[in-house]
Amino acid sequence: MVTSQLRAGPDVVMGSASLREFGIIYFGNDWFAENRTSSHHVAERLSERTRVLYVDSPGLRAPKANARDLRKLGHKLLSIMQQPRLVGDRLWHVSVPQIPFRRVPFVRSLNVVVGKILVKHALQRLRFTRTLSWFAVPHPGSLANAFDETAVVYYCIDDYAALPGVDAATIAELDANLTRRADLVFVASARMLQEKRQFKASTVLAPHGVDAALFRSTSDPLLPIAPGTRHLRRPIVGFFGLIEEWIDLDLIAELAERRPGWTFLLIGRLAVDARRAKSLRNIVFAGPQPYRSLPSWAKAFDVAIIPYRLTRQVVNSAPLKIREYLATGKPVVAVPAPEIERFAGLVRIASGPEQFISQIEDALVNDTDADRARRIEATAAMTWEARVSTVVGIVERTIWQKQQSNQ
Repeated sequence: MVTSQLRAGPDVVMGSASLREFGIIYFGNDWFAENRTSSHHVAERLSERTRVLYVDSPGLRAPKANARDLRKLGHKLLSIMQQPRLVGDRLWHVSVPQIPFRRVPFVRSLNVVVGKILVKHALQRLRFTRTLSWFAVPHPGSLANAFDETAVVYYCIDDYAALPGVDAATIAELDANLTRRADLVFVASARMLQEKRQFKASTVLAPHGVDAALFRSTSDPLLPIAPGTRHLRRPIVGFFGLIEEWIDLDLIAELAERRPGWTFLLIGRLAVDARRAKSLRNIVFAGPQPYRSLPSWAKAFDVAIIPYRLTRQVVNSAPLKIREYLATGKPVVAVPAPEIERFAGLVRIASGPEQFISQIEDALVNDTDADRARRIEATAAMTWEARVSTVVGIVERTIWQKQQSNQ
């Protein structure tokens, strides 16, 4: 029986299949998105063990009538005709869009039919025979068990029904259906664990990992700061990540207005209206930057912040960012979201402008080398390699048990 906590040890290793025997059909976020998510990190680590076909499935939400979404839609439609593209040593990418208007009659059936055809074509091209499917997103979940796969894994990394711009009721239904159909379900936060257990009692809590070595390089004295930060006035209060509706730009603007001598450096794609913030000279939008360059940007930070709005999605999420920030060693000031408060001994918690200013000022004055070392050390064992290794052990044991029961 699968345990409800992610754990390593002999109970996982004993009596298990080998993942190397299978090709993985991995349904994930847009592979070419500006920000790297858990979906990408897990797929890359799985490809170190076996062959992986990464299937990104645009269509979680309806596209907006803006240039970026229309450009992405055109690119994805063209990519349907392309063969699987090698993007890693044993990692191939293919795009299988889903029509997002699922309440329209026959759309769901059409998504399944088209998805089956395109994925089967890719599997034949790559000569995948024994397979398992691995879903990091729920909307292509109707394709579970469509490819004679040995097992179905749902590695749920977000409360997708709470994301802005989605058909919440439909996505919640798809999520629940995939949870029921999967042989194994993993979730990234304790809050999501409670919800998923309503549909799958054996759901496993699998906390996010972190690219610890990459972000620890921020503290390397030989690493230069990003050229785009050299002219900025200090202190620098920094943020990196997608700037979406859950980022409290009003809070950042309020902080910038109250502390005009501070620079607020925001790194990432801007996906919302930011007129107020853009009107302030001490707020700098640096745009999206290559993932591996983030340590050089973070090196310029005096303090890192997590200024989330406490939406349902944020409350249920497990921010990957908190681990990445801590691995840099930089002091962190963050809102009191449940998964952030788990790091309360390492993070300064703040609600509202007054507390944010107070905590940032405290970090600027009182943070020590010992504090920085403690934050880096806290993330040393949280690597993606370690997290995925434990998850793989649970998956392999579950496959073995399933095979034994079918004999």
